[in-house]
Amino acid sequence: MIATRDAYGKTLVELGRENPRVVVLDADLSGSTKTAAFAKEFPERFFNAGIAEANMVGMAAGLSAGGMIPFASTFAVFAAGRAFEQIRQSLAYPSMNVKVVATHGGITVGEDGGSHQSIEDLAIMRALPNMTVLCPADGPETTAAIRAAAALDGPVFVRLGRGKVPVVFDEDCSFTVGRGKTAREGTDLTFVTTGLMTAQALEAARILEEEKVSARVVHLGSIKPLDVDLVLRAARETGAIVTAEEHSVIGGLGGAVCEVLAEGYPVPVERVGLRDVFGQSGTAEDLLVHYNLTPANLVEAAERVLRRK
Repeated sequence: MIATRDAYGKTLVELGRENPRVVVLDADLSGSTKTAAFAKEFPERFFNAGIAEANMVGMAAGLSAGGMIPFASTFAVFAAGRAFEQIRQSLAYPSMNVKVVATHGGITVGEDGGSHQSIEDLAIMRALPNMTVLCPADGPETTAAIRAAAALDGPVFVRLGRGKVPVVFDEDCSFTVGRGKTAREGTDLTFVTTGLMTAQALEAARILEEEKVSARVVHLGSIKPLDVDLVLRAARETGAIVTAEEHSVIGGLGGAVCEVLAEGYPVPVERVGLRDVFGQSGTAEDLLVHYNLTPANLVEAAERVLRRK
């Protein structure tokens, strides 16, 4: 178990040692976003913008124009919400080489409640031209995704979480922007997942196996660009899809997958995620249960989609 934000903080320090062009900005949350480790080792390359997320993004754009590779971090609800205009106008529109790494995404922020639980950030960022959108599943994939983002020339939005999540992939796993991964083979249906829901889907697939149902698990750490070929292949080979995300079903992974299937190979789909509601205060575990984001809920969605198949 490791929090994706912890993996991010560690990877930032490694990148800082390897490349003097890497700089980091934060909006007075470096202890929570884990950029404090970079600040301690490279104080001359760390900039605290204070509680001024829009200014932070503008500063990052300027540093990018000067040849640096800025990583700008805050909570997902502030990055996608409070700083949206600056991300649109100063990063996406001119395609600046800035990496916005947003921690505390989704409802597993927990007790901070609905005001701090971003359930729309993937949809917002996915709609922006030039923007790459990533949502890794675990610690090892976060390390690989941050390295891939650093190597990519252009704006990137990376969504990370607050709490510790199960490790799904090997320590030395790879990450290619625009490519997904088949985490488990199966023939009867496919779970298409992102973020922490990949671990939930793998557990659901094990439960279904006991019921003689063969469930494939396709993890999409790259929401945009999406691995269209992998999604269409899963649809053709299994004939039914269940999407799963810690995000609204509107506009996020579920929306992206449905767009691909509607145009390429229509099959029955069940979308697991927040059903057009905000989050609320509670423990991460209780909220996953309340909003039907558990392995048991995924098993129920699989049974529904199999009946439709």
